[in-house]
Amino acid sequence: MELHVNDILTRITRYNLIRKGRMIYIDVHQKIQGNLAGDYIAVPNLVNIVAKPEHQGAGDSEQMALESCLKKIKGLNIEDLFPVAAPGPAPAKPEAKPE
Repeated sequence: MELHVNDILTRITRYNLIRKGRMIYIDVHQKIQGNLAGDYIAVPNLVNIVAKPEHQGAGDSEQMALESCLKKIKGLNIEDLFPVAAPGPAPAKPEAKPE
């Protein structure tokens, strides 16, 4: 494979977790090339929002990574898994135009 030295390439298996009527994905990445926390990484996500690192699982197999992740998120609400966007500055109010 022709990849850059620092590229990370993974194969993904996707799981769906439905908790309290809400669904998230858990993608288990199998390392093909690159530097990851383990050969397999389980990452809860909402497609474009990835769970905080402390809620991700790692292991030597897909099953181990998934079990590690599920253990870390057991009992947590879905909204607690993901980073909260820092509030930015309030948008400037348009100035009233003199009439």
